[in-house]
Amino acid sequence: MESLSFLLPVPPARLTPMAASVATVPLMSFASVVSQQRRMAAPKRSAKPTKIPSPIAATTTSTATTTTTTNMDSAVPRRKVLVPIGFGTEEMEAVILVDVLRRAGADVTVASVEQQLEVEASGGTKLVADTSISTCSDQTFDLVALPGGMPGSARLRDCDILRKITSKQAEAKRLYGAICAAPAVTLLPWGLLRRKQMTCHPAFMDKLPTFWAVKSNIQVSGELTTSRGPGTAFEFALSLVEQLFGESIAMEVAELLLMSAADNDTGKVEFNKVEWSVDHTPRVLLPVANGSEDIEVVTIADILRRAKVDVVVASVEKTVQIIASRGTKVIADILIADAQESVYDLIILLGGTVGAERLSKSGILKKLLKEQSSAGRIYGAVCSSSGILHRQGLLKNKRACAYPSISDKVTDGGAINGAKVVVDGKLITNRGLATVTDFALTIVSKLFGHGRARSVAEGLVLDYPRR
Repeated sequence: MESLSFLLPVPPARLTPMAASVATVPLMSFASVVSQQRRMAAPKRSAKPTKIPSPIAATTTSTATTTTTTNMDSAVPRRKVLVPIGFGTEEMEAVILVDVLRRAGADVTVASVEQQLEVEASGGTKLVADTSISTCSDQTFDLVALPGGMPGSARLRDCDILRKITSKQAEAKRLYGAICAAPAVTLLPWGLLRRKQMTCHPAFMDKLPTFWAVKSNIQVSGELTTSRGPGTAFEFALSLVEQLFGESIAMEVAELLLMSAADNDTGKVEFNKVEWSVDHTPRVLLPVANGSEDIEVVTIADILRRAKVDVVVASVEKTVQIIASRGTKVIADILIADAQESVYDLIILLGGTVGAERLSKSGILKKLLKEQSSAGRIYGAVCSSSGILHRQGLLKNKRACAYPSISDKVTDGGAINGAKVVVDGKLITNRGLATVTDFALTIVSKLFGHGRARSVAEGLVLDYPRR
């Protein structure tokens, strides 16, 4: 496996604050950074994380969700992680953090800083925390990781309990981190950035002390790790995984997320090109179920809403609350029965082995998909949900892609294995997980043009081709 040392900066002793203030690391893909860092042979952080046995080796599936079972030595304690959320927290950052850390085997607690557990995130997704922040005040965590977003970062800043927890974390020299607006809006007023090299979202860089600010995707300074935005959330989470569990575990997780083959993959391949533009605000349906991939649900909804698409998340369960693949609780907008009253320009099926199976059992969704195809409207699938389209005959004579392990089984020989996104007329498919960002931006580009997609990508702090 390739090293994840590219996620770690030059050790502070060898990089002066002044040098850090002028160092610029361009935003680029996971694999591009790997290639560049291999050529540069950048020095590694001197304090190497202690390696532990892999917690990723085995998985079990329940009827409601997919959970990770670890093979860790019982003598090795679970790494405890706190991820606080509040009104206006950036949902991509929060959910990617939780998902990636749980995949690595961390015991992650999502805590609300509000009076209630249900929190509406910055893009409109409703998340339900595991507990209130007040229940965490006497606990000890191996890592406290703050998602950004506005006004979410301000809500975290104004929570006195969280301030005390994070300050105690820093004083004890245990790991803490922040992404997007949170370094400048939350940690800076708490005094937790003193004499630390740091980065944050470009819109907030002017609030950081110029002498210590660094324009890089990831900046590790002692116990503190900072990052720039939703587009760097995977790198941020993997850096934290490496510091908690070691390099090999981080690379295992990266492979599961489909982040390790990007150099050889084409972003998008298109066949039978047709226009997708509509004369009204595009309306998109995202059916969800217990076990749907949380990263895919949140990322697609967030990115499309940033592009001013009307996104409706519909639960095929008996309640609007679903438990996603890594235990994240999401509140859908409506039930699928109510969704059938409307017409959608695009219906997107989400992955997750358990979630896709539950979607496939919805008679209403099956009817909606059949009508969507018959009417010549757009439909698509990510990850394992391509199997649903295959079983309904909606991939016949179509080129498509899917999660690598099932790709050749669902496309009747029409699989495109070297692409993250495949568009065939009014069908769009995707490999899933970390590549779902490309999927969502491709939809934005098809509906509104390349300029809109590039503008959204810039807001995410994500490198995006000019053409």
